[in-house]
Amino acid sequence: MKLSEAKLVLEKLETIGFQLPNGELVPNHFHVTEVGKITKHFIDCGGTVRNEEVVNFQLWNANDYDHRLHPEKLLNIIELSEKVLKIEDLEIEVEYQAETIGKFGLEFDGKNFLLTSKQTDCLAKDNCGIPAEKPKLQFSDIPAANSCEPGSGCC
Repeated sequence: MKLSEAKLVLEKLETIGFQLPNGELVPNHFHVTEVGKITKHFIDCGGTVRNEEVVNFQLWNANDYDHRLHPEKLLNIIELSEKVLKIEDLEIEVEYQAETIGKFGLEFDGKNFLLTSKQTDCLAKDNCGIPAEKPKLQFSDIPAANSCEPGSGCC
């Protein structure tokens, strides 16, 4: 989800909810402790220099059960971040504390923001010698031209 999409959603919400990939909801007394831009400048395993930028939201739970982050407050934080940090309309990555800090993508299902699982990947498969995934075939998909059918005289 891009930042502009999240802002449009927040404008229409009365309350904010975040749901983890396992279906659990982030406790509703969470805080968004950071809104920022993360820039990653790196070399992949094939030697290609790459730059990636994402908007980062960091969610945090505290024992502060009286606070509830309202959509208009988060919108204000986002708009201030855009202005001060010169954040463009980038994809959003969400950090949330699990066993360690987890990084998630973000979607919206009409009610809650969904924290989506992210996966690592090799960005230089062609340079690393990683073969393309072979297509999986069913025996029923293999042409019968060379098959041995009863009465064909092949056996």
